[in-house]
Amino acid sequence: MDHAHSKLVDEFPTETEGLPEARPAELVELEDGGEYEVEIAPVKKRIGDAVVRMLAYNGSVPGPTLRAPEGSTITVHVTNNGDLDATVHWHGLRLENRYDGTHETQAPIPVGQRFTYHVQVPDPGVYWYHPHIREDYGQEMGLYGNILVTPRSRDYWAPANRELLITLDDVLIENGRIAPFSESDTTHVAMGRFGNVMLVAGDSEQSYEVKRGEVVRLFLTNTANTRVFNVALPGAQVKLVGGDSGRYEHEQLVDELLLAPSERVVVDVFFADAGDFALEHRTPDRTYGLATITVRDEAPDRSFADEFARTRANHELTDLRQRVEPLVARPPDKALSFVAELDLGAPESAEVTYVCPMHPEVTSEQPNRCPKCGMKLVPEGLAGAHGHHGQEGHGHHQHHHSEPEHGHDTAQGIEWEDDMVEVNWITTPANMRWKLVDQETGAENAEIDWTFRVGDQVKLRLVNEMDSDHPMPHPFHVHGAGRFLILARDGAVEPNLVWKDTVLVRTGETVDVLLDVTNPGHWMAHCHIAEHHESGMMFSFNVISADAD
Repeated sequence: MDHAHSKLVDEFPTETEGLPEARPAELVELEDGGEYEVEIAPVKKRIGDAVVRMLAYNGSVPGPTLRAPEGSTITVHVTNNGDLDATVHWHGLRLENRYDGTHETQAPIPVGQRFTYHVQVPDPGVYWYHPHIREDYGQEMGLYGNILVTPRSRDYWAPANRELLITLDDVLIENGRIAPFSESDTTHVAMGRFGNVMLVAGDSEQSYEVKRGEVVRLFLTNTANTRVFNVALPGAQVKLVGGDSGRYEHEQLVDELLLAPSERVVVDVFFADAGDFALEHRTPDRTYGLATITVRDEAPDRSFADEFARTRANHELTDLRQRVEPLVARPPDKALSFVAELDLGAPESAEVTYVCPMHPEVTSEQPNRCPKCGMKLVPEGLAGAHGHHGQEGHGHHQHHHSEPEHGHDTAQGIEWEDDMVEVNWITTPANMRWKLVDQETGAENAEIDWTFRVGDQVKLRLVNEMDSDHPMPHPFHVHGAGRFLILARDGAVEPNLVWKDTVLVRTGETVDVLLDVTNPGHWMAHCHIAEHHESGMMFSFNVISADAD
């Protein structure tokens, strides 16, 4: 099963000869009505000691940051010179449905062809764009970029000396190239495809420079296929100010920031002292160095220390809390279960021993579920290779401790690493099916048939079932029909409101959200682990106008 040294029969190309070098990402300023050209094309890029083939928007990984004012509409012409048909999804934006960038809202862009998107940006904050056809392949290969929507109000954010847009990603490198993908099928469907090299703004050895006493605003976006990042910046003061779509109800000082795939976080950071600071990803078993921030012993041109010391309130959300809190006790309008079905088959033998890939000491003569983690047992021959394959890493920011011993039953309900590498590798949509199930009708995935009206406020309950062949966390994303508030987790009221488009539902957790429906059309909702999405963990719902018959 040593897939690191195998070659898929129909893998996407990995050669770098003749490709242009990846270039630094641009910041593109666009006014209302502005136009911009984007090309999808392969590049070669150095990551640590490896030079790998990637895909890029306009030759950079990440792609250009598009900066536009709140309430504007920009036009983006996309030319596809990549490896396969493409769309571009404008993640988190409440825009016109026909430009949402899924296969249900547009015809895919064939290789060599062009499509024009008219992108509305109604809400301040940080958003991003990425593929929605073979998302597992395109995102891993580098197709992602930010959209920064600047607020109309000059005091929407507190003052800061500078702003940094930072994408957080990981990439799986084996034998000096990005581990191969099949053109015909998605692999790593069980856990999602974890990388062994961390990328910050596209680089494995990223560094920044600021001045002592500065307040620096960080716009963080998790663009990874499946990895949850837990970000810390020890030695600096970090204040949480914004999330997926704008400001939090209350600013607050924090020690760590949890970002599931596709989530965004906005923080203000105050550097009181000079020196080198490490941006870190922390899990219960190890710490990864992500980037270095060097604070020069120079005074800033202007000090915002006093403003940083104040924690502000977002009165729009504090007022809204009074109206939505009674909904916490109300039954949900709709409820979804998250469930997995795993069928790896058994060898042709009269006697088969089944074993847990996470806990190999757990065995049975039947394909029961593991009492420790809830995962379905698999035939013994398929579970023999347990651990971290290819975790040697590239670049000095890779810091690994000993082999972790946690499983699905620990570690805060989050899969921090791929702890069942070989089983994960052989799972495809053919042998593992991730499902969203309507609890009222039993409809699954694409069979779910919901219709809402513009102006509806829908209480949606998300239940991550432990009675599943593979319990694990899921980042649930709703496209631009509206935005939602998290009301409660396992019945506990959410203490700090923020408008969201993605919520992490941990293993065994129940989360209630309130969807504010604002845009008509045919909209998608899905798990944002790319491999789960590609295996069918998605559905679409209709939104009709408020006065429709």
